[in-house]
Amino acid sequence: MKKYFVILLIFFSLPAFAQADKRDVRAGNRKFGRGQFKESEIDYRKAVLKDSTSVTANYDLASALYRQEDWAGAAKALESVKEQPGLPAQYYFNAGDAALQQQDYQTAVNAFRQALLLDPGDLDAKENYIYAKKMLQNQQQGGGGNDNQQNQDQNQDQNQDQQNQDQDQNQDQNNDQDQQQDQQNQQQNQDQKQNQQQQEQQQPQISPQQAQQMLRAIQAKEKETQDKVNKEKAALLKSREKEKNW
Repeated sequence: MKKYFVILLIFFSLPAFAQADKRDVRAGNRKFGRGQFKESEIDYRKAVLKDSTSVTANYDLASALYRQEDWAGAAKALESVKEQPGLPAQYYFNAGDAALQQQDYQTAVNAFRQALLLDPGDLDAKENYIYAKKMLQNQQQGGGGNDNQQNQDQNQDQNQDQQNQDQDQNQDQNNDQDQQQDQQNQQQNQDQKQNQQQQEQQQPQISPQQAQQMLRAIQAKEKETQDKVNKEKAALLKSREKEKNW
């Protein structure tokens, strides 16, 4: 038997939806956290009585029922708010999980498909979707059914599989391109280092004697320049003294 990956979780707050009595929901959350699922169920049912359209209260009620292996009750609690707008991917995942427990494979396939549309990267939803689809096909082959409905479901499943394959292929192509770019950059860096090393090796090496000669030539040139400057200063000073005596 397939092992289910994710159990129903509590949504501590969903501010986008209508809120039930917060005190009852919070009380249920505290008991749920301590593993008191039956006691938390009572608090959640109180919240649902005060606001039957609350996604938070019904979602948490489904969580408590699921932990007590009341699959039908969990599915019913989720079903009561399925028309609410903006339901998260986790809602559909949990609805599909509850349907799997009851071997309602068609409902499970539809729920996991919707979860993947909202969160394509959820690997657990993808794996459960594949499993539910396989079980549905086995069920249909063994028990017959409406051919048109089967063909429609198969087409929808194939389209979803193709979309998932396309996404995986695009991701693989992007990864390959990034890897090729990294390899090109590494090769360019290596080529630049080799060229630099070759240039350094090709530069003529001078002996200590040549270096000493070059240093002496530079010092002689500097002395010649300094002597010239001193002569120009002396001539200028002499000219000024003549002008002053005059």
